[in-house]
Amino acid sequence: MAKSTQKRSTLSDVITREYTIHLHKLVHGRSFKKKTPHAVKAIKEFATKAMGTQDVRVDPSLNKALWARGVRNVPHRIRVRIARKRNDDEDAKEKLFSMVTFVPTTNNAKGLETTVVDDE
Repeated sequence: MAKSTQKRSTLSDVITREYTIHLHKLVHGRSFKKKTPHAVKAIKEFATKAMGTQDVRVDPSLNKALWARGVRNVPHRIRVRIARKRNDDEDAKEKLFSMVTFVPTTNNAKGLETTVVDDE
C-alpha cells in the first residue's frame, strides 16, 4: 500500500521557535561593504526555509543588533526567535507571515539548540 501524500495545512500551525544562525559562514567571502546587508538577506532566507512562508518581516531590534558593529563586522552567531503568525490583512497574498526578532544571549549563542517557545 502506498502512503497518502496529503499535505498538512500550515494555516493551523501558528508556532514560535528559537534558532541560532551562524552568520559567519553565510557572509564569508563577501566584500566589506556588503556583509551586513547580505546577513539580513540570509536571515530572511533562513526564516523562509524554516517556517515555509514567503512573507518574512525583520524586527527593528534584530536590525539594530546586526548593524551595531557596522557594515563590516557582522556577529559570528545570532540567536533569533521566528514566529509564524496569521496575516490579518484582507487583501494579503499569503495567509501567514514570519516575524523574526532578536534574542539577547550571554555566551554568543554558541551551543544552543533549536527550541519551541510557548506563546503568551
